[in-house]
Amino acid sequence: MVKKKSDDTEEKILDVDASMQGTITFKDPVNLRINGSFEGKLITRGNLTIGENAKVKAGIQGDRIIVAGKVDGDINAAVSLSVIAPAVIHGNIVTPRLSVTEGAVMEGQLSMMNAGPQGGSEDVLLTLKDVSQYLEVETGVVEEWAKKQRIPARFENGEWVFSKSSIDRWIQEENIRV
Repeated sequence: MVKKKSDDTEEKILDVDASMQGTITFKDPVNLRINGSFEGKLITRGNLTIGENAKVKAGIQGDRIIVAGKVDGDINAAVSLSVIAPAVIHGNIVTPRLSVTEGAVMEGQLSMMNAGPQGGSEDVLLTLKDVSQYLEVETGVVEEWAKKQRIPARFENGEWVFSKSSIDRWIQEENIRV
């Protein structure tokens, strides 16, 4: 389901209340809520919520993840992970920010990577052309944004360099301001 915000920009919301299997990948940020069962692999951008009645057997990658249901599988949250009772997680977790409410159960290893402005130690660096293609905007526009400091970038050895995690955060912040 896609809802319109008041200024006519699209907010992508998907509420899954069924049983699904396979690999689901989202290229663009979306607000995804799973209330049923899912088995496979889940790669999201934006916000992912595993509802209280959900049963997920999957490796999960995403930006902001909230778990209130049952998850069997590793979770990699690029921005944050919130675990809310009665959540039960069996799997390894990688996230820079973690919050856990009383009554939630987690079993596995936890790695809290560096959450500084440069992103985690595995952050990907992008060129001007990479960012242009990633944002689907002309190279000259991205360069102008970088010069005017409207987009996170740094000038090194005569070239603009971009941190992918910083660009992803910038995209989320811009969507929030819209």
